[in-house]
Amino acid sequence: MNVEYINPFIEASQQVIQMMTGIKPTLGKVHLKNSPYPSDSVAVIVGLTGKLRGQVIISLNIETAMSIASIMMGGMPIEKFDDMPKSAISELGNMIMGNTATILFTKGIGIEITPPSLLMGEKITVSQSSMKTICVPLNLGNDGKVTIDISLEKN
Repeated sequence: MNVEYINPFIEASQQVIQMMTGIKPTLGKVHLKNSPYPSDSVAVIVGLTGKLRGQVIISLNIETAMSIASIMMGGMPIEKFDDMPKSAISELGNMIMGNTATILFTKGIGIEITPPSLLMGEKITVSQSSMKTICVPLNLGNDGKVTIDISLEKN
């Protein structure tokens, strides 16, 4: 997979997370994942079409999701991960992918994104059929982490 395609995802993720939370994420070791692979307990899935097609899964554990959602909602305490924090995390994924699409467009790579889908569960396993998956871990400090799993192919 071309680095030219991956860097916009990293750039957009870091920018959006910092803008929405005030936390500057640091990039962990980017690596390939073999299918099937486990996902954290909260996963936002966004599909891509256009010059690139595939999907991106933004995953995090429930504690990190609640913390980010609380910050996004003005510091409102979150007792449980119900509709409001779910909506905030879905919107975070939507913003990351929207910014990624804009960055790719400036490089002459037009893509369309699907509305985000949010999955929750204790033992989520992801299986990609034929695409390679690049894992981009973003560390938020205090044991917080957001993982961006990018599965793309050129159309």
